[in-house]
Amino acid sequence: MDQAMENVLDAVGPRLRAVRRARGITLAELSATTGVSESTLSRLESGRRRATLELLLHLSHAYDVPLDDLVGAPRAGDSRVHLKPIRRFGMTFVPLSRRPGGTQAFKMIIPAVPKPLEPTPQTHEGFEWLYVLNGTLRLVVGERDTTVQADEVAEFDTSLPHWLGSADGGAVELLILFDLQGVRAHIPAERPTSPGRPSSSSGGPRRRER
Repeated sequence: MDQAMENVLDAVGPRLRAVRRARGITLAELSATTGVSESTLSRLESGRRRATLELLLHLSHAYDVPLDDLVGAPRAGDSRVHLKPIRRFGMTFVPLSRRPGGTQAFKMIIPAVPKPLEPTPQTHEGFEWLYVLNGTLRLVVGERDTTVQADEVAEFDTSLPHWLGSADGGAVELLILFDLQGVRAHIPAERPTSPGRPSSSSGGPRRRER
């Protein structure tokens, strides 16, 4: 087996872990969905077990993504970027990166709804940075309830209960950078914090404007 193939196989475990954690799914939940034991899934993600076609098919079906996206195999002779939307929790996620680990980039689309939804906060490991392209985002992190307008930026620790939705019922488009290791995004300039605006010392979301 050549080195390029070895590198692809070695990256499968971290890629599977990154996909699962980016979606906020536990090993127990994935095991219940796929019928694969938690111990087997854990060994796959840690690289202690090589993925078989049968296991990858189970995971591909559970995540609703092509096998190529789970394995990260290069597409020979095709230099185009293939973006495959993922629909989850009524929202659309478009992966913008194919790295097996590190920072993951997504475009997120929150559809318009007849009336604003009630928050249903979730938690998972990592740190998230977001930039609103269009619409008005409602961002709930812990006890803080923040409105983020188009062209504004926010970042927060995803281990805190958090929820993203439309603030006014209209559609929202945003870019998201997610880092499992909790590495903050660095932005060179920041406007002074005004009264009522969340501060970074509280552990809640940090909102910045461009």
